[in-house]
Amino acid sequence: MARASKREEIAQAALDQFHSHGFHATGINDITAAAGAPKGSFYNHFSSKEESALEALSRYADSLRFDILFTPEQPALDRLRAHFEFLRRMTVDSGFARGCLVGNFGAEVADHNETIRSAVRQSFDQWAGLISRVLTEGREAGELGAGLDADEAARFILSAWEGTLIVARADKTSIPFDSFFHMVFGVVLR
Repeated sequence: MARASKREEIAQAALDQFHSHGFHATGINDITAAAGAPKGSFYNHFSSKEESALEALSRYADSLRFDILFTPEQPALDRLRAHFEFLRRMTVDSGFARGCLVGNFGAEVADHNETIRSAVRQSFDQWAGLISRVLTEGREAGELGAGLDADEAARFILSAWEGTLIVARADKTSIPFDSFFHMVFGVVLR
């Protein structure tokens, strides 16, 4: 009788381990132990730790609930705020221990690994593009000023969010989130 594949368990364990401990602090033994799989089974599904990190980035993107940005019948700025409120809850619910995997990899690995740096850049570009699309919808609906550069504003908002996560994790408090929401939705996008 053939053994069941452990790919799903290993891929999910890699995401959890990288998100909790970072790229460098996570070893293949950590991933396979968390998956309840023998170490050799890792290499049946991934050629390297780097490849499993790329899979983790893809899975992480699926958890960010980008669908919230395009909920029909809601004003654009309400959708954008709901997206970031969801992400705030994820961070608070983790006890401020996880932050954003894309940002974490960007800070930890991007200078040393071109493949992961490229994947991080692509992830941020995709995310900023989705935010820009929502801002463009808001501008066209009259929620935002006609002169707003949606692409530039999206990059700024995403950068502000990533910085907010770092400070919130360092302080172990949601006060930086309050500042983010006030500045982005009460000042920048007013």
